Amino acid sequence: MSSSSTPWPLILIFFSLPLVHSRSDIVRAMPPNGTCSDVCGNITVKFPFGTGFGCGHPDFARYVKCSSGTLQFSTLTGIYTVASIDYSSSTIIVNDPLMSTCTSMQNSGSFSLDRASPFTIMADDVFVLLGCSTTSPVFDLNEDLCDTGSGSHACRGLYSCKGVTGIGLDPNAPTSTCCVYNSLDGVGSGYGLDLPKLQCSSYASIYGLGDDEGDPMKWKFGISLQYNSSDSDACKDCEASGGLCGFTGLDESFACICQNGVNTTTNCFGRGYAWSGTWGPKIQTKMSIAGLLLWWMVFSV
Repeated sequence: MSSSSTPWPLILIFFSLPLVHSRSDIVRAMPPNGTCSDVCGNITVKFPFGTGFGCGHPDFARYVKCSSGTLQFSTLTGIYTVASIDYSSSTIIVNDPLMSTCTSMQNSGSFSLDRASPFTIMADDVFVLLGCSTTSPVFDLNEDLCDTGSGSHACRGLYSCKGVTGIGLDPNAPTSTCCVYNSLDGVGSGYGLDLPKLQCSSYASIYGLGDDEGDPMKWKFGISLQYNSSDSDACKDCEASGGLCGFTGLDESFACICQNGVNTTTNCFGRGYAWSGTWGPKIQTKMSIAGLLLWWMVFSV
């Protein structure tokens, strides 16, 4: 058989196979989410938190995510804004947009936590129920649900605010409709507050009194939550290599997500260029040149 009858199409197909294999590997290597980041707005996001599904620890991903530059905390009672995270003390501060403060009071919704969640309400949080009915169960004389001692200071302070007009009260109104709630279990729903059941108009949560306990304008309003730290050696190794910790698959197994989008089961060391976006085109170009060169060699014989 003459050289001109060489089955060059088959040879070209053979040489193009590595190209197909390389690019399919790149697709499989890309993470299923592509949204993991170490920052959301002005908040640094570290493990166990993540900015989207597949990021961080799976037990936290269903509660915390980044949406349009805002880190959000979700429960069955609503979506709240994460104001800050203190990783050294494993606490986060969340803000309820309908919660009352000294400057603005309004009818609030309820707040509760799933008991199975990795979060608990900090014992130092002061929950103040405002505008409660005289028949509210929090005033049951057979129960000890309101702090009538030091808690009365919080009631007097909030009722001195001009914002009380937002719930139909006059500034410095009698504090008989106010209750500093002692127990979030009590007659609340789940692990939190059920305002309709408690027959109260609104609530405020105070996690700090600032530098002037007598001035409610300087009090720190928000809900302080403790979370279970889930540090792991695998995640520390991943972060040390410049990756972000996440999870993947139906079993939500650990994944280290590298800056170039690769998911690995260990870390990103030595993987910075293996599947970077610049290598695919280079491989394709080299294979195309090789194919043209082979075509020229076959037909020049």
